[in-house]
Amino acid sequence: MTTTIGNPAEAVELLSPELTADPFGEYARLREQAPILTGTLMGGPPMWLVSRYADVRRLVTDPRFVNNPASVPGAAPRDRFTIMKKLNIPTDLVDYLADKIFEIDGADHRRLRKLASRAFTARRVARLRPRIEEITNALLDRMAEAGSDGAPVDLMEAFSYPLPITVICELIGIDEDDRPQWHDWGSVLSTPMAHVERLPTVFRDSIGQLLDIIARRRAEPRDDLISAFIQAQEDDGDRLSDREMVSLVFTMVIAGHETTTYLLGNSVLALLENQDQLALLREDPSRWPQAVNELMRLGPAQFGQPRYPVEDVELGGVTIPKGDPIIPLLLSANTDPRKYEDPRRLDVGRDTGHAHLGFGQGAHYCLGAPLALLEAEVALNALFTRFPDLSLAVARDQIPWTLRPGFTRAEQIPLKLG
Repeated sequence: MTTTIGNPAEAVELLSPELTADPFGEYARLREQAPILTGTLMGGPPMWLVSRYADVRRLVTDPRFVNNPASVPGAAPRDRFTIMKKLNIPTDLVDYLADKIFEIDGADHRRLRKLASRAFTARRVARLRPRIEEITNALLDRMAEAGSDGAPVDLMEAFSYPLPITVICELIGIDEDDRPQWHDWGSVLSTPMAHVERLPTVFRDSIGQLLDIIARRRAEPRDDLISAFIQAQEDDGDRLSDREMVSLVFTMVIAGHETTTYLLGNSVLALLENQDQLALLREDPSRWPQAVNELMRLGPAQFGQPRYPVEDVELGGVTIPKGDPIIPLLLSANTDPRKYEDPRRLDVGRDTGHAHLGFGQGAHYCLGAPLALLEAEVALNALFTRFPDLSLAVARDQIPWTLRPGFTRAEQIPLKLG
């Protein structure tokens, strides 16, 4: 049975120029227009959109909404090869790239997440703080050198991108000599449609290197995440397979560094535009952990991946038919005045906590959220301490924004260091 989702003529294009130019204003307009809307992504099939905080939170926490359309009773098996064929990925690599942790549901998801969580612990993340500080300071040294003659320095290229990918390489256990290669691969993997011709080679080379690292860590464990993945096991002896470990690493490299990259860029812009809030952080650096959660509330995540109801479910006054795709508008929810007072205002003293939906909620809450928050806290504090006179090198409306599904992302942020 085919369901007609709303009125196609009224569908909201999630990558429209209007949403890219003014996401806060456009989401506010849509949110007050209706709690449930019709949308599309790059002119694709229509989907339901959920715009208000209470409804979005329910969508991402209600187990009747699943991440994989094949989990809907009666649905046809998912063709894992379709998207891979479009990206020209060799079929022998599909098993390593499909069924990522955020694409599976139920018992399979609980098992994989439990095993991954036993390796990717809060203690392991906390132990990274000194190393994150070292990496941050080294990047700031390079920025200072590049801008010593007064030349503008691009924050995204010099800091926001290399910091998280370097930290992830450190965490995973990528050897120092191999990290420049992973910096390049990470850029390709995070924007696959812009590098379609390179994808087959990048996937084959990176998967081959990961399998080699797994074999070496199995013989000689180190204090890194791959060694911890190898050692993680359930009480009944269940362990992660090599395929599952490779898939987890790819998820971290793609989703992990991407979110932090955009969070850093957007946060610098927001703080430069709100000097009163920046002054509060300079007066009391202990505010940074709370401030980073507030900054994450305001971006960069615009919307999450589709969910699919396993039965007809009423949401926001609309019955969503079984199997229909429905997208949570995370930024719209996070700026809903029904939840937050003066929601578009940056307030580093706001007790945002973990109620915001920037990392999702429920069973699929972002596994890497503690790492992203720690990186942003360390990096932003160090950046504004090192360069107290930091400012934009161009007018705010000249910052180029990139159409990236699901994210508010500045392509370049030219800065004057002092």
